[in-house]
Amino acid sequence: MIYFSNSVSIPDQEIEIKFIRAQGAGGQNVNKVASAVHLRFDIQASSLPEIIKYRLLTLSDQRINKEGILVLKAQQYRSQEKNKEDALRRLREIISRTLHQQKKRRPTRPKKAAKMKRLEGKKQRGKLKTDRKKVQY
Repeated sequence: MIYFSNSVSIPDQEIEIKFIRAQGAGGQNVNKVASAVHLRFDIQASSLPEIIKYRLLTLSDQRINKEGILVLKAQQYRSQEKNKEDALRRLREIISRTLHQQKKRRPTRPKKAAKMKRLEGKKQRGKLKTDRKKVQY
């Protein structure tokens, strides 16, 4: 069971974990041992609150497919246990990002003093460049 708060948690049955062979270099070990973790979490079938499901599904994350399944692959470590912990940690991070709604950004305009300061800087820079030119008689 993964706990996020008093009301939000994920039972272990909702997380599907498979061990597969890792990719890349590693010699004989990579060919024999299934140390990489393939974690699948079905967002729509989960026991998460509806608002969190909605926020997860609207994330622009390539790890969430069209069916609403979050797929994580962890193969950084040589041991199954460390890769499993890494995959669960990453799942925890993704879900905890959606627990708190971010404030909507209110567009603002630059202040008059900031505009004046910017224009003054441009004038000074232009004067410096004109002073570098050859003097014509």
